[in-house]
Amino acid sequence: MSWATGVMVYIVLWWTVLFAVLPLGVRRVEKPGKGQEHGAPERPELLRKAIITSAVTAVLWLAFYALHEADVFSFRRMVEGS
Repeated sequence: MSWATGVMVYIVLWWTVLFAVLPLGVRRVEKPGKGQEHGAPERPELLRKAIITSAVTAVLWLAFYALHEADVFSFRRMVEGS
């Protein structure tokens, strides 16, 4: 796997995990002020969620890398076999 492929896989995984982590611990604002959305979170804690996302993505990326290097799956073999 080239470094560019590794980076792109990490980015795709990061965004996918982010959307899974975003709803965790969200509490709505009880009495929103004027111009404030009813469904807006009280404290989004985006930095904490970005750190969690990065850690989970690193583990998933390492698993992907290990499987790829062990030649468990190969997209090239799938294409050539058809």
